[in-house]
Amino acid sequence: QVQLVESGGGSVHPGESLRLSCAASGTPFSMLAMGWYRQAPGKQRELVAKITSGVYITYSDSVKGRFTISRDNAKNTVYLQMNSLKPEDTAVYYCNAQRPAVPPYDYWGQGTQVTVSS
Repeated sequence: QVQLVESGGGSVHPGESLRLSCAASGTPFSMLAMGWYRQAPGKQRELVAKITSGVYITYSDSVKGRFTISRDNAKNTVYLQMNSLKPEDTAVYYCNAQRPAVPPYDYWGQGTQVTVSS
C-alpha cells in the first residue's frame, strides 16, 4: 500500500511560482515511478510530469521549460517546482505513484488546488 499527501498549493498571480510536495509512505519509495497530474473543471485528468525510479523525466508540452519535477528518496518525497505560472495552469494537482506490477497499479493523493489569476 502507498499513501500520498500533497501540499504546497495556493493562489498566485500570473508569472509567480509555487512548489508542490508529495510525501509517500507505506512502500519503498525508490521503487515507485512518481508523477504529477492535474484536472481543471470540466476536463479530464492529464499528465503534468513524471519521474521514474531511474530518474527518467517526462513533461507535458504545456509545462515543459516552466515546471521541474524532482524526487528525494531519503525523504520519500516528490516535488513539482512551478515557475512562470499561467491562468491555464489552474487545476487540482494530484500526486501519482505507480507500483511496478502486472498490471501496474496506480496510487493517488487527494489533490491540492492551484489557482493562477490576476
